[in-house]
Amino acid sequence: MSATEGAVGDGSDIGEVDDDQLFVLTAVLLTPGQFPSVLGDDYPEVCAKLRLEPYEEGYGLVLGQDGRGARWTVATEDVSLVACAIAAWDCGMEYDLSPDENSIVAALPGWPLALAVAAPGVPAPHDPAPEEGDPKPLAPPDALEWGPAQRRLGADEIALQWAAWREQVEGEVTFVDPGTKPHAGVRRVLDEAREYVRQPPPPGRVRSSFAAGEARTLRVDGPGWSMVARTDDIAFVLLDDEPGEVLPVGRGPELPGLLESLDAMAARPA
Repeated sequence: MSATEGAVGDGSDIGEVDDDQLFVLTAVLLTPGQFPSVLGDDYPEVCAKLRLEPYEEGYGLVLGQDGRGARWTVATEDVSLVACAIAAWDCGMEYDLSPDENSIVAALPGWPLALAVAAPGVPAPHDPAPEEGDPKPLAPPDALEWGPAQRRLGADEIALQWAAWREQVEGEVTFVDPGTKPHAGVRRVLDEAREYVRQPPPPGRVRSSFAAGEARTLRVDGPGWSMVARTDDIAFVLLDDEPGEVLPVGRGPELPGLLESLDAMAARPA
């Protein structure tokens, strides 16, 4: 298939349909500092699920349909192009996302993320008919029940809606105050996060992004847990073995220094 012909940001204005044409529905970045968290705890894990090499420069992922309606995910090395398209779409602007064929690393059947949109004028989204030797089509992880995927989605939501979540917690929480016995799961998370400072984890386990003022939002993930924190405030912990629970971690004597150290070694968006 050709992944570059007639690609459009919203699937509109298709006109005459070419079966080998890719009609772009959305795009996401896949870099050490920014990737779909629902797919994994770190950048190499997500790359492995998409059968891509975890190159430091990362990829842009373009999700669309061909003229027969089949789902395809195109991985391109042109990260800047995809970043520009996403920024334009976020501002409500049109952007013709057409990666150069020489920048395309792979055209993978299926979508790794759930999409609620479809290209007009072509059949409904479906996986392409497999041919001998073809890989299994990509599919979104099951996030209907509590588990790693839903835990990471929950952490994403807290990072996006920090003010709303912060309002639900009193100004001083005491999980790590002197003289208190901290929650065992929280204690484990803090210990493992501290170990990240001593022994850097796989890229993407610790990510830092802009927050209000001079603060940073930290996203830290590990086996069975996720933590979201502001460098000037508290943290929230989610655990696989405590479904639906969001555990606040007060600053206390140790959290500020830990967050500062994590921010210093964190991956940042390109």
